[in-house]
Amino acid sequence: MMVVMGATGNVGRELVRLLAEAGEEVVAVARKAPAEPLPRRVRHVQGDLSTPASLAPHLRGAAGVFLLVPGGGEGVDPQALRTHLEAARVPRLVLLSSLAAATRPSAPSHAHLRAIEGVFRDSAVRWTFLRPGGFASNALAWAASVRAERSVAAPFADVALPVVDPADIAAVADRVLREDGHAGKVYALTGPTAISPRQQAAAVAEALGTPLRFVEWSRDEARAMMLRFMPEPVAEGTLDILGTPTEEEQRISPDVARVLGRPASPFSAWVERNVAAFR
Repeated sequence: MMVVMGATGNVGRELVRLLAEAGEEVVAVARKAPAEPLPRRVRHVQGDLSTPASLAPHLRGAAGVFLLVPGGGEGVDPQALRTHLEAARVPRLVLLSSLAAATRPSAPSHAHLRAIEGVFRDSAVRWTFLRPGGFASNALAWAASVRAERSVAAPFADVALPVVDPADIAAVADRVLREDGHAGKVYALTGPTAISPRQQAAAVAEALGTPLRFVEWSRDEARAMMLRFMPEPVAEGTLDILGTPTEEEQRISPDVARVLGRPASPFSAWVERNVAAFR
């Protein structure tokens, strides 16, 4: 049995599907019930990481746990999570962390992920940390303006980063949960090439077969928009990465290919699979 915490997000939903297709029994943990029917062999559990004791019964007998901590990690006690996983004798943990946990060691935006990594490093659970860069699926934030106005607005128009396809993250998590040889490893997950917001918009336009107008926001304009749906430290940390990335944040990592035995998917492949969202 595998337990997926954060089972309805871009990564978790795909991971649940992959595990079920591989014949695993899956406990899909999420705050809300899934909008679509779950695959066979998958059981939904409504749960919240801020109350880990409520999740404890569902950890017993788990061969592995995938852990995604939402937002800024408010209300999540890393030590309590460790206690419950160790008490249930969970042998394997895959934590969805972030590249910024390493590249921004003092940034408040990713302090919760650094704390969780630190708590589990010397635990009895065999851990693997996945540290993706920016998600290709963040482009879905443009869907409404593309549909209504055929326009895209974003800050730092020509700063390129190697965004990663969430499906690749899920595929890596699937392998790590079901294969040996990954304990104690930290994988940096990126796409195969760096791509700027302006280039991403061009890829969406090409897939749609129609031109899109690109509007470059100032940092303040982008910050005001982001604060509508994320905590201020997360917004500021994200803008720092988008505007002034470090050399490591711009680096193309080979880890997706190392784990999967195939190249990481380009942004254009993500767009092709999700183009309907922009129509």
